Amino acid sequence: MNNSVTNTARLLGAGLRALLVLTLLTGVIYPLAVTGVAQALFSDKANGSEAKADGKVVGSSLIGQQGYSLDYFQPRPAKGLGENSVNTQYKLILSGATNRSGDNPELIGWVKEAKAKVVKDNSVPGYTVKASQVPADAVTSSASGLDPDISPQYADIQVHRVADRNDLSVAQVQKLVDDHTEGRTLGFVGEPRVNVLELNIALKELIKGD
Repeated sequence: MNNSVTNTARLLGAGLRALLVLTLLTGVIYPLAVTGVAQALFSDKANGSEAKADGKVVGSSLIGQQGYSLDYFQPRPAKGLGENSVNTQYKLILSGATNRSGDNPELIGWVKEAKAKVVKDNSVPGYTVKASQVPADAVTSSASGLDPDISPQYADIQVHRVADRNDLSVAQVQKLVDDHTEGRTLGFVGEPRVNVLELNIALKELIKGD
């Protein structure tokens, strides 16, 4: 009987020691090591790819923002997403697509309405946007609804409106777009893109310095 109790106590002690060792290794040492390596080698990405303006963090270059006035470049739509009255910067509590098929009448109506708005908003004296110029990303949300990028085509049709509303030359604004246009990753992955948050930060700096 005593031997049985002793053996049980030893097994429990060994199990407890193993638990403590594994907890220390996997719950403390390993996370600290990974965090240290990430901070040392990829600090920007490890901290959320923060975008700053005027010395303050204004968002992440990986997450699209809504709510820009027409003085600035507009992002992709985020139709159908939930809103959060507390988080007023992103106004999102979930991400996801509108979950409509391509021939869905409701989606077709959204696209027609959005295209008409893009044409109206971006047509200024001396420059008229045609419906055929409006790219798909200007009137549809991404699968997540949080896409931070737009196509160069969508950025280009906004140039005249942004220039007109900010008393800038078209050439100045077009150069901003060109400077912030990224090519395909590794030369063949994905499509050329423009990060809206980074572009609008640069636009704000241009307006202040003009």
